[in-house]
Amino acid sequence: MLVKKWSKLPPELQSDAVRPYYDILRKKNFGLFFKRCFDFTVSTVMLLILLPVFIILAIAIKIDSRGPVFFRQERVTQYGKRFKIFKFRTMVVNADKIGSQVTTSNDSRITKVGKFIRKCRLDEVSQLIDVWRGAMSFVGTRPEVPKYVERYTDEMKATLLLPAGVTSEASILFKDEDELLKDAENADDIYVNVVLPKKMEYNLHSLKKQGFWRDIGTMFKTVFAVLKR
Repeated sequence: MLVKKWSKLPPELQSDAVRPYYDILRKKNFGLFFKRCFDFTVSTVMLLILLPVFIILAIAIKIDSRGPVFFRQERVTQYGKRFKIFKFRTMVVNADKIGSQVTTSNDSRITKVGKFIRKCRLDEVSQLIDVWRGAMSFVGTRPEVPKYVERYTDEMKATLLLPAGVTSEASILFKDEDELLKDAENADDIYVNVVLPKKMEYNLHSLKKQGFWRDIGTMFKTVFAVLKR
């Protein structure tokens, strides 16, 4: 998770817009190392504790509809590296190929079991696997699909200095994002031109204030937000 030397960054990150964020994070390399140790330790423990839940969800998904247990979609994480995220499947097979890559609350592609899983945010639990293997962190900018990352401004690319996260301040504020998009004629356009820029304002602010205890606070806020919902 350590931030590389400036000369080692991908060319698209070596810009004047990214430099201020880089300078802040570079000074926090020890804290970022500790953050990775925390991610690995806690994700290992949680995976062991939640194994029964994983098994129950896997059985329910397989009984409810045809297809794999996990939805493996390509996302973008630290330094623009692509990876396939682990999410419990809540939609029909090939849903990303028969509609928008953002999901609305009334999306017909969502399965019966999927509606329950999404309501309880249980589809996100499997991302513990991504945290454990280092593709993600508990707290950080949510990983977007490549086509949305291609629309990032130079400043937005600063979020790629760190691994993507399971949750963030922006995720909490936009936890009902699917409701915002449900009546949109073109969900993709609204997401890219309206929702994404607003989310990135919070993500960039969080990048400047990045710290271990701030991350812990965000994790607790996420738990309260899910329970409240």
